[in-house]
Amino acid sequence: MVRIYDIIRKKRDGQVLSSQEIDYFVQGYTQGQIPDYQMSALLMAIFINKLTDKETFDLTHSMAKSGESVDLSNIKGIKVDKHSTGGVGDKTTLVLSPILASLGFKVCKMSGRGLGHTGGTIDKLESIPGFTTQLSPQQYKSQVNKIGMSIISQTENIAPADKKLYALRDVTATVDNISLIASSIMSKKLVSGADVILLDVKVGKGAFVKDLNTARTLAETMVKIGNHYNKRTVAVITDMNQPLGRAIGNSLEVMEAINTLMGTGANDLLELCIVLSSLAFKVIEPKEDMNIIKDKILGIINTGQALEKFNRFVHAQGGPECISKQQDVLPLGKYVIPYRSNGSGYISEIDGEGLGIGAVTIGAGRQFKDDKIDHGCGFILNKKIGDKVNKGDVILDIYINDKEKLPYCMDILDRSFVFSDKPIKPPKLIYGIVDEKGYHTY
Repeated sequence: MVRIYDIIRKKRDGQVLSSQEIDYFVQGYTQGQIPDYQMSALLMAIFINKLTDKETFDLTHSMAKSGESVDLSNIKGIKVDKHSTGGVGDKTTLVLSPILASLGFKVCKMSGRGLGHTGGTIDKLESIPGFTTQLSPQQYKSQVNKIGMSIISQTENIAPADKKLYALRDVTATVDNISLIASSIMSKKLVSGADVILLDVKVGKGAFVKDLNTARTLAETMVKIGNHYNKRTVAVITDMNQPLGRAIGNSLEVMEAINTLMGTGANDLLELCIVLSSLAFKVIEPKEDMNIIKDKILGIINTGQALEKFNRFVHAQGGPECISKQQDVLPLGKYVIPYRSNGSGYISEIDGEGLGIGAVTIGAGRQFKDDKIDHGCGFILNKKIGDKVNKGDVILDIYINDKEKLPYCMDILDRSFVFSDKPIKPPKLIYGIVDEKGYHTY
């Protein structure tokens, strides 16, 4: 007979848990049969003594099977899902998905809302008037078959064990463990129904993961999990020492995504999306030359195919018929306040997390789950790391509806930029790639 007491003691003593023991505590806690105080003790034992690869695989599998799986068998073609570990100004999904769909992939994505300093894809899309992320399974699959892509809200029945365990980890100081983070993410990806999983692991001051070694370990662990369960999985480790692109905030990020699909947006955002979509293609066609793949993707953008795919996707989910020509329907803050540099020289650091928090204070994000978002608020960065500025230059524009929120925001911005007298080289956008063969420096 399996007992939770014995499992706690076993992991406390640094021993390896069996598949049966892991499944027992995951299902038992999810079903309310194991109390918080015992699960807290086990989580701390796991946090301190860590999990082996096999334990991590078993934990992910048990969490995945705690709820329902998405059956995409009636969708024709290769299904792709993408996940980002979270960053500031990260609107990658909005650009990447139509590129992948234009390449012939089927993009089946369930996304979440933002909480804390990072934004959520669903919040960005809901800034589009009429757009809905609540589709029935039949509508979701039908749209993917017809258009090649759909993005909807996560359902409550996907990996419910992860929701319960994460809530407990959050209040017991056991969040920052690679196996627990990786199993949390991948348990949801395994049941998404995708054939290919693309992972964007953010690292830097604006990310949850602050150092490259930890980011690499996390990426390698998630790729191992995906491949172990026969999902073709690849991860890219990307910089979040400054925001991605120049827009921070929901409507502003949708606009930047549209402009990037038009070829006039952010170069770093476009580069990341080209690399991610190239890797997806490379997973399916391993012998294909990366430069040829990238040229094909650029052709899709230059001819407007990806933009047209985005327009069709938005309209299919209730938005305007041609959002790229109707960007004026997107809400924007009625006041645009210039933020002027309080220093001179070359920008050497940008506190991405600080900018994310600053955007939250003016309404662009939420600090608590039930907070209401003001979709028109946010920032446009006019300068980034490496750019030269003079004191008084406008380095950022603030879009805001409630000026009473401005002083606290300004105070955060004053602490978010660091200057150097000497020229500064901008950080790399992509540090490395992890696939089934391991880590490769980019």
